[in-house]
Amino acid sequence: MEFALLEKITGPRDLDDLSYAQLDELAAECRAAILKRVDALGGHLASNLGVVEATIALHRVFDSPRDHIIFDTSHQCYTHKLVTGRAYGFIDDGRMNEVSGFTNPEESEHDWFRCGHTSTSISLACGFAKARDVLGQHHNVVAFIGDGCFSGGEAFEGLDNAATFDSNLIIVLNDNEMSIAEDQGSIYENFAELRATGGASQDNYFKSMGLDYRYVENGNSIPDLIEAFEQVKDIDHPIVVHIHTLKGKGDPWAEANKEAAHSVKRKTGSSEGETYTEITRRRMLEKMADDPSIVVVNAATPGGAGLTPEFRAAAGDRYVDVGICEQHAVTFSAALARGGAKPVFFVASTFLQRAYDQIVQDLALNQSPATVLVFQAGFSSIDATHLGVFDLAYTGNVPGLTCLAPSTAEEYLAMLDWSINQAERPVVIRVPDKVAHGPEVTFSASDIARFETRRIGSKVALVALGPTIELAETVADELAGEYGIVPTLISATTFSALDRKLLFALEGSHDLVVSLENGVLYGGFGEKIARVLGPSPLRVLCFGGTKEFVDRVSTEELHQRYHLEPSSLAADIARIL
Repeated sequence: MEFALLEKITGPRDLDDLSYAQLDELAAECRAAILKRVDALGGHLASNLGVVEATIALHRVFDSPRDHIIFDTSHQCYTHKLVTGRAYGFIDDGRMNEVSGFTNPEESEHDWFRCGHTSTSISLACGFAKARDVLGQHHNVVAFIGDGCFSGGEAFEGLDNAATFDSNLIIVLNDNEMSIAEDQGSIYENFAELRATGGASQDNYFKSMGLDYRYVENGNSIPDLIEAFEQVKDIDHPIVVHIHTLKGKGDPWAEANKEAAHSVKRKTGSSEGETYTEITRRRMLEKMADDPSIVVVNAATPGGAGLTPEFRAAAGDRYVDVGICEQHAVTFSAALARGGAKPVFFVASTFLQRAYDQIVQDLALNQSPATVLVFQAGFSSIDATHLGVFDLAYTGNVPGLTCLAPSTAEEYLAMLDWSINQAERPVVIRVPDKVAHGPEVTFSASDIARFETRRIGSKVALVALGPTIELAETVADELAGEYGIVPTLISATTFSALDRKLLFALEGSHDLVVSLENGVLYGGFGEKIARVLGPSPLRVLCFGGTKEFVDRVSTEELHQRYHLEPSSLAADIARIL
């Protein structure tokens, strides 16, 4: 498809002279551009396709960046980027990687925050509105929120605060009748009633909180949206504009498969092979068939944890999606466990950090025996908003929390079985991303902080956490072949405690201990070893990630940067010795 109109759009004011017919043509080009980018790089498809008209109407009516438009989660910001001078990131094959999939002030003055986690837009809008008022400025502040974000607690907190304002604050609710998967929570029943009554129902969640309200039935009609936005522009009090849209609009597959089309992976042309999500689903269904007390918990991200519609149907009422609210999910799991059930919370590393207080207070302090499976942990080439490298530190240092890092599928399943069946402690299991196999094993409480010596050598001991044992084995071969150094190879599968007996037993026959981990070093596994061995004559060299935000950096480049590749790592070790 040609992008005749889109190629001429350098900023929002280029929309001013376009007729409604031309704006509709532009919307079609935007959809084609979104499909082109997602086909090449992957990304959030259905959520962005549904708000093309709404975004064009917003930028036609409001004067960005003078008027502040804040997109919740950034799942709906693609058209915003297209009409704010970044179309090259969608239609130019050679420049797509120059534009991220999330809002980013470093890219454009039209982006006000780096957003990738949900339910923040109203709180941000409140802050921008208050800053405007105390500085005596005059502009509109617009929060654009949808895709289930109202189930998140921060959305309620922001809304509760917004209702107290006596100045301009516009909240656009994009109601496409979906979250990432199905909407969860009673608030969406009220949204359905508002849709059914054209916004006229007396039972109105927003009005009950003291907010003004307006409804737009056809949220994919540019003229209807422009009319609504023009009526609320420069308003002197908070208002919610509730627009009804179609998620995935314009692409038949996305319209029919709204959940699968929410986030689409990059096409690589190769099969992914066996995955830990598949392994987990099989074992969980087996265990749930035998034990009616097991409950699977998720916070509105089932796809990322491999919780397919088929699995959810098979689990029935023992699968609980609590909505986009990780804090509630952790505390809910803690109470399930103390109530006698056996909860297993499936969550991505980047989202678990949203519930840190609940991890400390409700899980660890209360010793609630819930199981937390942490997916998408470790180094990746993902956006800075979704990094999975911090969980080693923020879980591994909580007292009373047992944190495990299996290196093989057999170790993982043994740990999973033990954790679900025990009733003494909360357990975090860091699920690897790449499946490796080893011998069948068992796991019990006595195996916590018991490291395994895989090879016996001298001078240097490689202590590898979880799946980094594969790297350690290659490094050991490199040291032996290139430098004549035969290292001891140790597999560690606990990062909340150390095998002190084994570590101190290295004295005398070893000069150097090298730790390997796929997370940030600061507060991580290696630093624990360095602290414990501080009084000993052993030197400690830690390899892992630097404390930094990396944005769409390939794992290959990160491994080079952190010397987590065999040749450079072996050279570093040989140099120290």
